[in-house]
Amino acid sequence: MLSDYTSLQLHALAPGADLSQPDLQQTCHLKTNHPAVDVMTDLRTTTAVTITPDTRIEVAEERMRRRGVRMLFVLDSEGALVGLVTASDLLGEKPLQFIERQGGVHREILVADIMTPRERLEVLKLSDVLAARIGHIVSTLQRCGRQHALVVDTVDGREMVRGLFSASRIARQLGMEIITTPIAQSFAEIEQAFLHFGRLA
Repeated sequence: MLSDYTSLQLHALAPGADLSQPDLQQTCHLKTNHPAVDVMTDLRTTTAVTITPDTRIEVAEERMRRRGVRMLFVLDSEGALVGLVTASDLLGEKPLQFIERQGGVHREILVADIMTPRERLEVLKLSDVLAARIGHIVSTLQRCGRQHALVVDTVDGREMVRGLFSASRIARQLGMEIITTPIAQSFAEIEQAFLHFGRLA
């Protein structure tokens, strides 16, 4: 019954009040031998930042900047995951490569044109993550040449994206630099890389 509860007293906000910031001393005490889940963004407690595939990439870039993230989950009109788009996708070679293949102009490019589709995503199992250390995650990101890694769990027989690892976030929490060099994932990407370096030569 709500009648059992009394309301709390409201106070005026003091002049010069500021926002709390993350406790850097608390996060920087983490070491590579600490549990991996200590640096995982848990989507049960943190709302994922999303976008639709038919959104223009300049809108996606603005959403990343406004929300302070470097990756967006791409959801269709039914709310199903159809891909991912990262800051590297938006600011790297992908938009130029798309224009070379399809024509058009930068402002007309959609998220769907440069995102990594769901069928090409590779993920970590939560059961493996629970037994892993932060160093294992850093090693995985570096070996794959990626800034992010998704973590999935199985709930009632259905696979669900449960969490996310971010190289930049882990670097801040460890107080060290983490370098992940992108690796070409297909012959087409390798060919594009050679063509790009050929133009620079």
